[in-house]
Amino acid sequence: MILAMDIGNSQMFGGVFKGEDLLFRFRKTSKTSSSSDEYGVFLRAVLRENGIDPKMVQQIAICSVVPDVIYSLRRACEKYFDRTPFILQAGTRTGLKVKYHNPLEVGSDRIANAIAGMHLYANKNLVIVDLGTATTFCVVSREREYLGGVIIAGLRLCMEALERQTAKLPTVEIVTRKETLGQSTVESIQSGLFFGHLGQIKEISQRLAAECFRGEKPFVVGTGGFAPLFEKEKIFDVIQPDLVLKGLRRAIEMNTPVASAEVLKAPT
Repeated sequence: MILAMDIGNSQMFGGVFKGEDLLFRFRKTSKTSSSSDEYGVFLRAVLRENGIDPKMVQQIAICSVVPDVIYSLRRACEKYFDRTPFILQAGTRTGLKVKYHNPLEVGSDRIANAIAGMHLYANKNLVIVDLGTATTFCVVSREREYLGGVIIAGLRLCMEALERQTAKLPTVEIVTRKETLGQSTVESIQSGLFFGHLGQIKEISQRLAAECFRGEKPFVVGTGGFAPLFEKEKIFDVIQPDLVLKGLRRAIEMNTPVASAEVLKAPT
């Protein structure tokens, strides 16, 4: 089994694979630092609560945009699982040709998304929209070139900025809106968040298609915690909530081919 974890600015998102099957997924806040023991106890507990003996974990794969977390998490894996984790970072094999001016600037979560995208949707030009703390757009050509992307403030950041920088606007639940017109302060904020973000996604996706693929429509993949909010808007060709985890699984397979082959072919 493979334990895969994506450490974002707000949450740790993880899951356990048996072969290609994702058995379960979990989330944990990552806003506050945790010790290696706290991570280790949490991970062993969440595995047991989902019916998995921690001893069954053969490999661990991690990507993180929070550098301060990596040391503690690595120590937790070594102490509580007796495994040295694979960290997706500069120098690891990805199968991508990164066209950024400085490839080291590309977040490892975005690379994981791109790895999964090019394997799941081979021979397609891709725009991958990840709706998390930030909303990121990654552009991957059918030739497996990571061309670049766009980063904007995510839905929650926008909401928190309104609440923090204004005297009377409250924190609201982020929801799908059917009507643009709000008839209360809460509805007005919710409408602005939803349709404002919807408009940004549409506009940026259209511009990326024109600039990168000469107007040819790319295959647009939605992922991240907020992607399902826009399912009925038909702005994504597919929604893949677990894209980053699937990318981590592919990455560890590419970087440890012999060991991974044994894990991936494990009997059901």
